[in-house]
Amino acid sequence: MLTLEKLLEESKHSIGICNSCRYCEGFCAVFPAMEKRLDFSNADMHYLANLCHNCSECFYACQYAPPHEFQVNIPQQLAQLRLSTYTEYAWPKGIGKLFAKNGLIASLLFMVLLIVLFFAASGLSTSTVINGDFYSIFPHNFLVIVFGTAFAWMLIAILLGFKNYLADIEPDTKSLFKGVHIKQALSDALSMKYLHGNIKTGCTYPDDNISPWRRYFHHFTFYGFMLCFAATVSGTIMHYLFGLVAPYAFFSVPKILGTVGGVSLAIGTAGLFVLKSKADKNIKDIRQMGMDYAFIALLFITAVTGLALMLWRETAAMPSLLIIHLSVILTLFITMPFGKFVHAFYRLGALLKYAKESNNDPH
Repeated sequence: MLTLEKLLEESKHSIGICNSCRYCEGFCAVFPAMEKRLDFSNADMHYLANLCHNCSECFYACQYAPPHEFQVNIPQQLAQLRLSTYTEYAWPKGIGKLFAKNGLIASLLFMVLLIVLFFAASGLSTSTVINGDFYSIFPHNFLVIVFGTAFAWMLIAILLGFKNYLADIEPDTKSLFKGVHIKQALSDALSMKYLHGNIKTGCTYPDDNISPWRRYFHHFTFYGFMLCFAATVSGTIMHYLFGLVAPYAFFSVPKILGTVGGVSLAIGTAGLFVLKSKADKNIKDIRQMGMDYAFIALLFITAVTGLALMLWRETAAMPSLLIIHLSVILTLFITMPFGKFVHAFYRLGALLKYAKESNNDPH
């Protein structure tokens, strides 16, 4: 296993070769960003690593890729560096390092522990179901305190990690948040522009056959997640502003958003899991597969248990389904700052810096 210092050294060597060759300069944002530099600091490498979307097209186009003696493997080397940024900038850092080594096992064990604790907290009185009312199992205030605290923890930890990352790659952090940079970065991020590939029809992940499916599955996952989040927000607004207490009818705003979001999230995560299982061993980073699978699995289980809870809400299965669903969500909240989820923030930060550089903004 390479040390971080050795990994940085090898990555800088490969980037230096790329900067001399420039055959791949039109493939994605990494290469124009690279060409603006003659020397590469560690912060530059962390920036490029998160700017890379791992489409892997450059690997298959590269004349210096393995088995060539230069061993240029930009997708794999930058993927390994990305993993290091998740622990390097994480807050608190110690938890980040622990999770990076045991992401999948830690998530599953924590989820099982929470299921046991929630069953105990429910007083095992799960035989009484009142019109599908969740609050007959757990009081409303109990859920608000537990999940409100977990959400606040997640948000603080992610934002502090994001702040650490931005401060390293761009000392003048405030300059990244000009309107023109934000607009470009959000457009690139939300459209997943750099999963289009060089010829704009897809990318060469999981192998050298160009396909749009990785981008499609990312869209299903991201927008499904956002719809589920919107369902929660809309339910909160209805409860506190309009006095409309759950359970809600199927054609209510929270139910529609949650159903569409859950289906989309399940499709996206299942698709990404399949693609990862088929990924070329020459481009994937084995060390972070556990972290990747942990994140995908938690999102998939969140979607499936949420949909199951909606379908069987007014049956005797509801209490058990509720406990499992709540345990998965709480596990997701607590582990998010140290898992694959933070790549969305770090990649957005890299896109903000790329927007600043591509707009030739010196400040």
